[in-house]
Amino acid sequence: MSEKEYIDIKRRCYNYSIRIIKLIDQIEIKRIFYSLIDQLLRSATSIGANLIEAKSAHSKKDFIKFYEIALKSANENKYWICLLRDGLELNKDELNNALREVTEISNIIASIILKLKDTKANVIKEQFIGYGYNELEF
Repeated sequence: MSEKEYIDIKRRCYNYSIRIIKLIDQIEIKRIFYSLIDQLLRSATSIGANLIEAKSAHSKKDFIKFYEIALKSANENKYWICLLRDGLELNKDELNNALREVTEISNIIASIILKLKDTKANVIKEQFIGYGYNELEF
């Protein structure tokens, strides 16, 4: 994985978070759905946040753990999107597009985790930990 690919997944996660924020902003939310919407927002924004936090990891194991948490958040986010799509009268096309995007993101993160766990891929961690590229420029 190149540094460009690494920055691209962070950018995708950031853009996905913005997409979910805008989607939620358009929904008239009944009180009964507050926790569902809250979980959707939390899991969507957690994906990118954990990828960013991985940069401060103290070890390869710690770095991988942040990616695993990001993957779990992406998978959780799929569940909340499906509940919204199937349980409420909302724009199903927009929700299906969001579902496709988070599925692609989770597949990329899973692939990165597998590469990181490969002992031959130790160079990946070395490329992206501690070399100080600007986190906000993605």
